[in-house]
Amino acid sequence: MQFRTTGLLLLGAMALPASGTAQITPAPPAITRTVIAATKLPTVTDVPLHFKAVSVTLQPDEKSGVLGANGILYQMSGSTEVALDGEAKMLNAGEGLFIAGGKTAALTAGSGGPSTFLHFFLAPAVDLGRPAETAPAAVRELYRTANPIPDLKPGGYDLNLTRVTFPARMPSNPPHHRSGAALYFIISGTGANTVDGKTEARGPGSLIYEPYGLVHQWGNPGDEPLIFLAF
Repeated sequence: MQFRTTGLLLLGAMALPASGTAQITPAPPAITRTVIAATKLPTVTDVPLHFKAVSVTLQPDEKSGVLGANGILYQMSGSTEVALDGEAKMLNAGEGLFIAGGKTAALTAGSGGPSTFLHFFLAPAVDLGRPAETAPAAVRELYRTANPIPDLKPGGYDLNLTRVTFPARMPSNPPHHRSGAALYFIISGTGANTVDGKTEARGPGSLIYEPYGLVHQWGNPGDEPLIFLAF
């Protein structure tokens, strides 16, 4: 979640200086970022807010409904048709959709196999215990912040879900501050996450909460790309 006036600042890379007399060193592979879904919120200070993430599975052709807080779906496997405000959109793996709080959406799994997707929420405490997806959806809670997100200021915010890819063997970037609160979900690869001088390996399925202003670093010591979602 980004405060609009700060711009988008997630994770950076450093280019190595080239020697004027030596052969030019090729630039390292770039970090890539793909915005999956985004919206603008006029305010986030009316009530205290939490991050929450769930995993949802629908069997082929099963139907479910969703009604909850502001949130973004991310299709992990299979496909899901989402009917919202008189329009229908088919989500395939790697695609997502913002669903505004208070809106009711109808979900239908594709016929080719089970549909599995993630649902990230920016929710008031009163909504944390309420199931968003209705039966027969199989819902598994993955994470929720124990306390409300701190340091939210008056004004508009950008709420988005971005897929980020770090190339293999990318050194940790310099320490930097979060420009907005974020919840990360590791899709594949293993990242090196450094906070307060302590580095931890973060593998697939890991969820990492970073509040506004946190000083942190990310790198990818592995031999395969590190791919994660930033909500």
